[in-house]
Amino acid sequence: MDTRRIGSLEVSVVGLGCNNFGGRLDLARTTAVVEAALEAGITFLDTADTYGGTKSEEFLGRILAGRRDRVVIATKFGMAIDEHRKGAKPAYVKRACEDSLRRLRTDHIDLYQLHRPDAETPIADTLGALDELARAGKVREIGCSFFDAAQLREARRAAGQGARFVSVQNEYSLLVREPEREVLAECEREGLAFLPYFPLASGLLTGKYKPGRPAPPGTRLSNPDSAQRFLSERRLETAAALEEFARSRGHAPLELAFSWLLRHGVLASVIAGATSPEQVRANARAAGWRLTADDLARVDAIVPPLAGGGA
Repeated sequence: MDTRRIGSLEVSVVGLGCNNFGGRLDLARTTAVVEAALEAGITFLDTADTYGGTKSEEFLGRILAGRRDRVVIATKFGMAIDEHRKGAKPAYVKRACEDSLRRLRTDHIDLYQLHRPDAETPIADTLGALDELARAGKVREIGCSFFDAAQLREARRAAGQGARFVSVQNEYSLLVREPEREVLAECEREGLAFLPYFPLASGLLTGKYKPGRPAPPGTRLSNPDSAQRFLSERRLETAAALEEFARSRGHAPLELAFSWLLRHGVLASVIAGATSPEQVRANARAAGWRLTADDLARVDAIVPPLAGGGA
């Protein structure tokens, strides 16, 4: 599998999102998914301390014992685990890191990400704590999530000579093109790697959801709360049009979703969750379509670029 860089880290262009581990998936099913990922050449695993109520990290620590050096582990801190474990104040940053290291059964985290901005803590304070962790060898690189372009610039100024964010993880897909307004351009200017979450729009871009039909039982969007957030007739019709285009080119909609994202040089890895080995293998195969200028124009006709942005 091809690789790209996140700072000093080399990662597979298809990553494994670990948000299902400890929640939708128990240890046995998580193990099967991780094993399939490793077999498929996926080396980048993205989790968070909140995923599965901390069980995602715990499961990964157990599964990867004895082969930690085969993977690049990214995790996150900052969202509330409980009333006391949350935010980005320096003391908590250090505690959260130690907790993640223990759960992951490792002596270092490859990419440690602030899960969302903390309005109560100056970013300079958070970066100072992260710099200490980097100097101590407990984290190799640091990143952020849910940051807009102005917040990225503020963080760069605040970092001074200390550790700087090397990546930003925001929502981006064929159905959500918001990063094209400013964030992707900021990444290009500053040499940041971009990591898209929800690259398949919670499954809408896989072809399993159809206009005028209920979500298949057992799928993520069969949950009423998720359906209300992600499902609409307009989105379903757009996804169907994208699938029709992909099929006309001899490709699956999954291939379009992954390969369209990877046309950006600043995009380091498409992180997609999976609940089965079959899904992992399909994801791993989906990044090989090299879209032509005509292909991209056809996509833009279906889902127009945002004003002020563009592909």
